[in-house]
Amino acid sequence: MAHLILASSSPRRNELLSQLGLTFDVYSPDIDESILHGETAAVYVERLARMKAKAVQMRFPEAVIVAADTSLGVDGRILGKPESKQHAFEIWAQISGRKHDVFSGVCVRTKEQICSIVVRTQVEFQALSLRDMEDYWATGEPLGKAGAYAIQGIAARYIPRIDGSYSNVVGLPLHETAQLLQTVKALN
Repeated sequence: MAHLILASSSPRRNELLSQLGLTFDVYSPDIDESILHGETAAVYVERLARMKAKAVQMRFPEAVIVAADTSLGVDGRILGKPESKQHAFEIWAQISGRKHDVFSGVCVRTKEQICSIVVRTQVEFQALSLRDMEDYWATGEPLGKAGAYAIQGIAARYIPRIDGSYSNVVGLPLHETAQLLQTVKALN
């Protein structure tokens, strides 16, 4: 297999890609992650995954690049990572006691090919009390997480059901990523 690079500084994506039994390096590109006017969560995450892959491909032209981005979509709005405690509480107020969508855009790129996909998983979140929010914030887990929660961590207690890919909610849909790698013939 060609030199594989994960275009992400996310430890969760690193762990997930490792589950495919692959050897890879990590390089995190610096890109503008601003949301464009009228952009949906699905379009946003695919655009960012493609931008990350392109930025890393320019630096490592012979490599196979895997890039991803994950965000939540609720009521037509994109919910990213919390910028503060207040922002986390605002996010939780929007998803508390209801379902929301988690979208991940994944792009696999070589110098000859670019393949990308958007994966959607629906997550049901229980109603959170103010005490739940205070307790969860105090763990530190919500920081740096899309939607201000980690399904693979303490937040699992608040999630009675998902419909779709669990690894997508963590940050990298493994089945679809493996399919994209096979499409660009990076896996034998």
